Amino acid sequence: QVQLVESGGGLVQAGGSLRLTCAASGRTFSSYDMGWFRQDPGTEREFVAAISWSGGTTYYADSEKCRFTISRDNAKNTVYLQMNSLKPEDTAVYYCAAATLISKSYASYTYWGRGTQVTVSS
Repeated sequence: QVQLVESGGGLVQAGGSLRLTCAASGRTFSSYDMGWFRQDPGTEREFVAAISWSGGTTYYADSEKCRFTISRDNAKNTVYLQMNSLKPEDTAVYYCAAATLISKSYASYTYWGRGTQVTVSS
């Protein structure tokens, strides 16, 4: 099993940056592909970015491709999401998740964190 804990969310002005961190427990972390999703109340969970177990493959949602960067440090059991040029529409709860196969679909992910709130003011 993998347990995931997100941190790094907060309130930021439009145009600002945040770096989200997902800390994982479990000795098999490096064998999992990891993803970031976000969700606003009343909306479906939305794909943001994903990274393969080796870090060699990354996927991004089209709207985040030039602003967000996903990375991981397997030695630290950690995944990061660097978010730049934030917009009010980026406001959501951000979740990290682990999967055995990298995917843009939330249905492919087995383990989930509890999320961290990101609020971008205009």
